[in-house]
Amino acid sequence: MARNRYYQGPTSDHFDGVRFFNPGQPSTDRGLRALLRWKLAGGAARWPAAVPVTQATPEAAVAGLRVTMVGHASVLIQAAGMNILTDPVWSTRASPFARLGPKRVTAPGIAYEDLPPIHAVLISHCHYDHFDVATLRRLQADHAPLFALPLGNDAILKAAVPDARCVVGDWWDRLVLREGGAGQGIATTLTPAYHWANRWPSDVRMALWSGHWLHTPAGSVWFVGDTGYGDGAIFTAVADRLGAPDAALIPIGAYEPRWFMAAQHINPAEAVRIFRQVAAGWAMGIHWGTFQLTDEARDAPRLALATALSAAAIPPRRFVAGHPGEAHDVTPAADEG
Repeated sequence: MARNRYYQGPTSDHFDGVRFFNPGQPSTDRGLRALLRWKLAGGAARWPAAVPVTQATPEAAVAGLRVTMVGHASVLIQAAGMNILTDPVWSTRASPFARLGPKRVTAPGIAYEDLPPIHAVLISHCHYDHFDVATLRRLQADHAPLFALPLGNDAILKAAVPDARCVVGDWWDRLVLREGGAGQGIATTLTPAYHWANRWPSDVRMALWSGHWLHTPAGSVWFVGDTGYGDGAIFTAVADRLGAPDAALIPIGAYEPRWFMAAQHINPAEAVRIFRQVAAGWAMGIHWGTFQLTDEARDAPRLALATALSAAAIPPRRFVAGHPGEAHDVTPAADEG
């Protein structure tokens, strides 16, 4: 019988004792036949080898709420004096191999040496385009941040970075990132996602995947993580349990072909649907334009997002496609006026 190498715990509605799964949703597992059908179809658009980036130099601390796009799912969130990174990847490739795998076409929007002090890192899952051991080792050596991860991912991190400080949880668990009285604490709630995870073919779905809902004195930020749309129930649950985020970081890329990707990655129209479903104050589209993972053209997510926003009569300023190096100050809805 298979044994989970990363996590041992009780069964639940999304863990069968060995593997995690998306309850009531289409399977994300794809065999060799499906993979060959996709790749042999030859439908991948040609991407540019490089796209120019104007890198940002962040302030050491921000009293309010600011998000700066680094690239793909890597975002710097600065809130109430705390600096937090999501799924940081500064490596050239999203791969276990130095010379093989998807190569980035945009430089990071912040040079690694220009990072402010990093206090916490939010990890959504262990796929290589989100969980980059080389970057995590550098961050540990230079900043010693607190890492917040879903179940099982801590074992992967500790194997590579033994002295990493970790807080770990299941869907809906609230993890404290900074203690503080009088409303000055900062925490993340792990939110469900319809996805999957692995590092190798032998460990499929042995570590959990999630989003992160960041609670801060300067406002709330929902880092959605990788997800399909499925029946949409988890997004209704997020809105019911946590309310409307001031800012949402929503994936808009890596979605074609739909027959292969729909169960695991939303497309821009579904991203707009989620934006409306949770009544987000503002959103930035992430997970596009850095690594070519799927068939669509590099700019297709940006263009499809604009079309979807127009169809929904949503002003484009409320949901922007994030470009590396761009920083956005977010005003919480309660402070607008």
